[in-house]
Amino acid sequence: MGIELELALLLIIQLVGSSTFAKFEIETPAIRKITKWLLIDAATVGLYYWIGHWAMLLPVFMVTLGTIVHFRICRKNGIDPLKATPREELYKMRWWKLD
Repeated sequence: MGIELELALLLIIQLVGSSTFAKFEIETPAIRKITKWLLIDAATVGLYYWIGHWAMLLPVFMVTLGTIVHFRICRKNGIDPLKATPREELYKMRWWKLD
């Protein structure tokens, strides 16, 4: 199997990640989210042509690192890292305006 494996796994990671963390990205502009995923995809596909299937370690590493940082920042700011509550603290931390 060729690059199809990487593309399928990237799609799964993006679907699960976007669905899981959507409540933390309510006010984030769509272009920023799209750009983030395009960069991860491009880097993974580029690495595939250099190191083969080992390229999948990049998104796995990025998701793992991002989850660790997410939990630490949420706990530090008094936000539940799974429920995104209290909403006021999340908005204050991200410098968003609460309506």
